Amino acid sequence: MKIVRTGLILTLLVLTAAFSQAADKPNIILILADDLGYGDVKALNPDSKIPTPALDKLAADGLIFTDMHSPSSVCTPTRYGILTGRYNWRSSLKKGVLGGYSPALIEPERTTMASVLKGAGYHTAVIGKWHLGLNWAKLPSYDSAKSAYNPQDYGSGESEIDFSRPFTGGPLTLGFDDYFGISASLDMPPFTFLENDRVAEIPVTRKTWVREGTAAESFEAVDVLPKITEKAVRYIESRSGQAKQGKPFFLYFPLNAPHAPILPSPQWKGKSGINDYADFVMQTDDTVRQIVTAVDKCGLAENTIIVFTSDNGCSPVAGIPQLREHGHDPSAGFRGAKADIFEGGHRVPFIVRWPNHIKPQSSTGQLACLIDLIRTFAEITGQQLSDNAAEDGVSLLSVWNETAVQPVRTEVIHHSINGSFAIRQGDWKLSLCPDSGGWSVPKPGSAQAKRLPEVQLYNLRSDTAETTNKQAEQSEVVQELKLRLDKIIGK
Repeated sequence: MKIVRTGLILTLLVLTAAFSQAADKPNIILILADDLGYGDVKALNPDSKIPTPALDKLAADGLIFTDMHSPSSVCTPTRYGILTGRYNWRSSLKKGVLGGYSPALIEPERTTMASVLKGAGYHTAVIGKWHLGLNWAKLPSYDSAKSAYNPQDYGSGESEIDFSRPFTGGPLTLGFDDYFGISASLDMPPFTFLENDRVAEIPVTRKTWVREGTAAESFEAVDVLPKITEKAVRYIESRSGQAKQGKPFFLYFPLNAPHAPILPSPQWKGKSGINDYADFVMQTDDTVRQIVTAVDKCGLAENTIIVFTSDNGCSPVAGIPQLREHGHDPSAGFRGAKADIFEGGHRVPFIVRWPNHIKPQSSTGQLACLIDLIRTFAEITGQQLSDNAAEDGVSLLSVWNETAVQPVRTEVIHHSINGSFAIRQGDWKLSLCPDSGGWSVPKPGSAQAKRLPEVQLYNLRSDTAETTNKQAEQSEVVQELKLRLDKIIGK
């Protein structure tokens, strides 16, 4: 009897320990805004003229990074980097972005943030904008030799798609249990919601939001942000019971806002008194409020990590001159905007809340990149990654819990829409182009750009606005950074 009883006690202790370990794994919510500038968040830019009370409260309850960067200054490459922990230029996409009909970019065997967390026992979901390509089913008449698909034309190839059949290569292939959202940016067809591995409603008509394309009859662009917000809130509520019983969840929530088409809901239009973009930013902030409220009301706050960030800087379509007329700078004094190699293209807002683990009202100037998140989450959940997985990322956990005794990252590589490179190391930033690498002046190929030195070197400690090119007087620094960049790219 004693042997049986002892064995039973040991079994109960093992089960209790296993349950406790599972219960300690935090739920993780990653909110990714689309084209939100560093200066659009009041907590990061006191001069901001756009109210962001939800984000300000999130920042007050957690940690702000003031030197966080997206791996690219445009959408698709950044999303690739976030989910894989790899710089986007290691993929087949060397410049630009994908469209709604582009084939899947991430290889099915690639380790992703979702597959890592799924392996740690998480239920995983993505709700929102995918923009990493899908392998759409083709009609029987499809002839690859005569295909009309053109990666530079975001609406091409739609006549070849069989929308009645499931697609592959999407979220369900890459470690996600559930998916609801749109295939790419909201200005790219097809204009219809997707659910798991198929369209939620077959597109049978045509509509236009910046671009014309095939659309579902019930689909309206203005409804997308409210719809995915509602879905995300319901997901949190539906998983709360399991989360409290040791089955945590991971929600990747990539928004469509405030990216073009800039369409604030009627109740938000005109709220800012500035323009539609500022209204849309306010609505985006309210989406964050609804997510945080759902977490708190479900009693999940103490064991849930909420991360908020953006995929790149503010887009020029936001009406930047008009915003500045009202005293608002979406880049907060940094040069450039979305698409550029300049800081305004890739320095992004980053806030993380994790009660009892992250000190409230804290801030760090540590250099970091969004590709670091996958290794951070892996360390938090006790997952070991192979050497060929997330090879460009580092864990930020020691920064989050204030145990870091030295910089966790000494350098980061920047990448612009046209494929231009820059390397940041310490205070120095070397850009291997004479121009913006994107849409700002001096534009690539312009007469102005042709008169400029081939590289740009800035000291960001003394010149955050990148106004004084030091390449001529700091030739040794230029050479050292060039060699370092070559080594990183070649590894």
